[in-house]
Amino acid sequence: MSASGGTKAIVAALGANLAIAVAKFVAFLFSGSSSMLAESVHSLADSGNQGLLLLGGKRAQREATPQHPFGYGRERYIYAFLVSIVLFSVGGMFAVYEGYEKIRHPHELEAWYWPVGVLVFAIIAEGFSFRTAIRESNETRGSLSWTDFIRRAKAPELPVVLLEDFGALIGLVLALGGVGLALGTGNGVWDGIGTLCIGILLITIAIVLAAETKSLLLGEAAGTDQVEKIKAAVVDGDTVTGIIHMRTLHLGPEELLVAAKIAVQHDDTADEVANAINAAESRIRAAVPIARVIYLEPDIYNAAAAAAGTNPAKTPATPHPEAATTPGPEAPEPGAAEPDDTDSGDTDSGDSGPSESGR
Repeated sequence: MSASGGTKAIVAALGANLAIAVAKFVAFLFSGSSSMLAESVHSLADSGNQGLLLLGGKRAQREATPQHPFGYGRERYIYAFLVSIVLFSVGGMFAVYEGYEKIRHPHELEAWYWPVGVLVFAIIAEGFSFRTAIRESNETRGSLSWTDFIRRAKAPELPVVLLEDFGALIGLVLALGGVGLALGTGNGVWDGIGTLCIGILLITIAIVLAAETKSLLLGEAAGTDQVEKIKAAVVDGDTVTGIIHMRTLHLGPEELLVAAKIAVQHDDTADEVANAINAAESRIRAAVPIARVIYLEPDIYNAAAAAAGTNPAKTPATPHPEAATTPGPEAPEPGAAEPDDTDSGDTDSGDSGPSESGR
C-alpha cells in the first residue's frame, strides 16, 4: 500500500482500538453497563476493520495475471466495502439490540468509576488516532472540504479510518452521556438509550461507507483536474490535432486507464502517427503519473462532415489551443465529431489499431 493509502493512520487506529476494546470490556464486566458492552464490540469490530484494510492493501499489490490483466488494485475497494458490512452488522446492529434489551430490562450500574474512567481514556486514545488520520488526509486532501474529500477520494482507507474514528468519538460521548444520566437519575434506561444511539450512529456511518465504496467498485473516472491535464497532454497541435472522445477509469487508487480516439491529419504517414502516439503517451504519464495503462486510437478527422452536423450527439472534438492556427480544412473545430464514429472506437477506423502503454 502506498503512503497515500494511509498506512500510518490505519496502524494508529488499530493499536488504539485494540487497547480500547480490552479496557471497555473490563469496564463492562465490573459495571454491567450495556453502553460499555456495545462500545467494546464497536472497538473490536473497528480493529477487525483495520485488519481488513491492511490485508486489502497487501493483496492489491499482486502482479497482474492472464486472468486479471489489469492487476488487483480494486481489491482495496472490496475490503473497504467489507468494512462497511462489518461495521453495520457487528457494530451497529449489536448496539441497537443491546440498547433495546437494556431499555426493556434496565438495572443500576455497579462500580460506575470503571466505565467513566475507561471512556475518558478511550476519548483520549481515539482523539490521537483521529488526529493521525487527519494529518495523513491533509497530505492528499488539498483544497477539498472534508465532505468532498470523503466523496471523491480514490484511496478508500483514509475515508474509512476518518469516518470510523469520528464515529468512535461521537459514540464515546454518547456512551459517557448515557452512563452519566444513568448514574445521576438512578435509572438504567438512560444507559440503554445511549447504547441505542450508538447503534444508530454506526449504522448511518456504515451506509455512507457502503455507498461510497460501491461507487469505487463500479468504476470511477479520473478527477476533473486530471482529465484536463490528460487532454492538454494528448494534443500537440501538429500531428494530433484533437480528441474525438476519451474515457478514463481507475483500475485502483493509484492506477488509471486512459482510452481515447484522437484526430490526425489525412496525409500523415503511419510512422508519423506512431511517433505522435508514443509522444502523447509520454506527455500523459508526465502530466498524470498514475496513468499507467493508455490506449490511443488514431482516426481521420473529417472537418466537412463535422461542419455539416450529421451526428450532433457525438462527443465533440477537443482542440489544442495551438490547433486554431493550423491551416487546412482538416483542422478540428470545437463541437465537431466524425459522423460515423462510435463510442467503442475500436473497429470503425481503417487506420492503425490502439497503442497500449507498458505497465
